[in-house]
Amino acid sequence: MWTVKAQETDFHHRVAEATITCSGADGTPIADQTVSVAQVSHDFLFGNIGFDFVAHANGHDDSEATKQLLDDYLELFNATTLPFYLGRFEPVRGKPNTAEMMATARLFRDRGHVVKGHPLVWHTVTPAWLNALPVSEVEAVLRQRIRRDVADFAGVVDMWDAINEVVIMPVFTAEANRVTDLAYVKGRIEMIRLAFEEARQTNSQAYLLLNDFDLTSAYECLIEGCLEAGIPIDAIGLQTHMHQGYRGAEQLLDKVEKFARYGLPIHMTESSLVSGEIMPDHIVDLNDYQVDFWPSTPAGEERQAEEMVQHYRSMVSHPAVKALVYWGITDRTAWLHAPIGFVRADGSRKPSYDAMHDLIKGQWWVGPSQGATDDQGRFELMGWLGEYDVTVGGVTHRVHLDQPGVFEVKIGG
Repeated sequence: MWTVKAQETDFHHRVAEATITCSGADGTPIADQTVSVAQVSHDFLFGNIGFDFVAHANGHDDSEATKQLLDDYLELFNATTLPFYLGRFEPVRGKPNTAEMMATARLFRDRGHVVKGHPLVWHTVTPAWLNALPVSEVEAVLRQRIRRDVADFAGVVDMWDAINEVVIMPVFTAEANRVTDLAYVKGRIEMIRLAFEEARQTNSQAYLLLNDFDLTSAYECLIEGCLEAGIPIDAIGLQTHMHQGYRGAEQLLDKVEKFARYGLPIHMTESSLVSGEIMPDHIVDLNDYQVDFWPSTPAGEERQAEEMVQHYRSMVSHPAVKALVYWGITDRTAWLHAPIGFVRADGSRKPSYDAMHDLIKGQWWVGPSQGATDDQGRFELMGWLGEYDVTVGGVTHRVHLDQPGVFEVKIGG
């Protein structure tokens, strides 16, 4: 039997045990044969942002440093979030960067990643042309944008943060923008309805998230209002940028449990932990902490690695959590210049990268290993939910362990 190495935390909801029956073309059991098993993928989404690879995907950055960074990225993650901020995606009205973003999305889709667009509606990073419109025209523009992009990317990007940070949206004051003005007029729930209904009607297979950094009762009330209004939310996104220090497994699991009571999957959509000096806790808006140089330090890197392991173990331990998206692979282009990456600005790996590799591709990974079928052509496989290559008699079969518990799988015949 192959077994997982679930340590310290109970991961039974992430594990399946299958009886694999191997048979020939005539249905005869393949008895006493060597079997090789190698895990191919995780069902759990270990994600990161792919912002650093847009230029590379479009042939504008073929440097060895970027190639190595991409190799490091692909080795660790299986889900990618790409930037669809309207102000950058369509800086000139009517001229969206569709081709550029499609090339990037396909780069990751073709490597087996689940690709998510972030976001369809947000009040920040809005283009000047949108903010110049009267608020009476903004709703039609947003609806058209959603329909266009969800349709254009269907089959490549089918997961979207449909709308971002709605709790603060109608009262946002850091910068003037027409999305906030529209949200003030329509209200939060109707803004969410706008985003979800347009996306759903355009692509019935779309997987749509409501995403926010405000994890207080205000977000809980908003979710309850959406559910009562019949808005079909596929998953709840919880942001956890921890530039001011790791919040601890107990606090974060308490937050997850509060939002899990709605019976919807939880995606930890934006996680970060610093490997240098911690941001002062008196800062309310993280964007107010502006520094030109925020170095990673040896002590900070060791702390980050330890906290990263705690964070991932605790989030994976909760059955409602289906994805954890980290907000950056490298310090080179990190948000707020913060040392939050798994890789330093010079391209070298931090201890956090090795620690996470040991988890995702070590302790939470099966194979490659060998065993043998019994006299009935059977063998037992226990492993993390995901896909496996099972090779017997020189033929390789793909097996998906897709549910916790014990079940039978037949290959061959």
